[in-house]
Amino acid sequence: MHDNKNEFLLRTTNVKERFSTRSITSNMDLTFEEIQKLNAGEWFLKKDPFWSVSQLSEEEKQTARNQTVPSLLQLLELAKQHNISVIFDLYQTEKTSTDSGDTAAIVDTIRKSDINPGLILWLPPDRRKWVKETAPGFVHIYSNLSEMKINNDRHLNVKYSKLSMKRIRELRADNITVNLWVVNERWLFSLLWCVGASSVTTNSCHLLKDVEQPDWFMSYQTYTKIWILVDAASVLIMAALFVLQWKAHCSCLRKGRQRGSTFSDTELPFLSQHMLKP
Repeated sequence: MHDNKNEFLLRTTNVKERFSTRSITSNMDLTFEEIQKLNAGEWFLKKDPFWSVSQLSEEEKQTARNQTVPSLLQLLELAKQHNISVIFDLYQTEKTSTDSGDTAAIVDTIRKSDINPGLILWLPPDRRKWVKETAPGFVHIYSNLSEMKINNDRHLNVKYSKLSMKRIRELRADNITVNLWVVNERWLFSLLWCVGASSVTTNSCHLLKDVEQPDWFMSYQTYTKIWILVDAASVLIMAALFVLQWKAHCSCLRKGRQRGSTFSDTELPFLSQHMLKP
């Protein structure tokens, strides 16, 4: 559903097969009834984007295969049923005079769903003031730190690479909720967990849901220090071994000379001849 223009709905539905004779580049080209007739699950089983299909049972595969595009109300009912938060943005191909009407319709749908307003994480910046007045219980999320501070709010949603580890710690120390996207790797999830991030947005729920504690990790500075210390210790050990070997070699030479000097010159030929006999 993230795809737009010529790619709209192509990647995640069967829109091409269903409406092969029509040019569809935006949601304006289809009615919602037509959108809900599309299959939105078969692609997942075929593409296996997260290498997780093999973990599904036949029943789960059948459930995935029959998925359709839900309405906002259906999504909210599901969130309410499981008591989970909903964070979403509004995408529009271009600004139109109906934008304000869209926002009003969405807010109205959310309120009619009777979901706990504290579970709604409102990200769209347009008409934020009106939304705050109309639905005061929504949690407002910002992608811009300055805008968040101007509005005296404390929820930030940014790409994980936009904030340093130190900055995340500072924000959390200031009691600011920090959500980072998109975090799909276990090691990165562990790192951000240890740093203190409040939450992450991920496409790898099947991998991260079972992580009960962060994996062990070290910072770059700590790694550098350990690397230098290990190298220094290796040099010292090699030097010590060289010195010990050199001393042992010198000791053997001295003993050999001392043993040779105990025989007289007249005895040496006799010893040599005697030792050469079989």
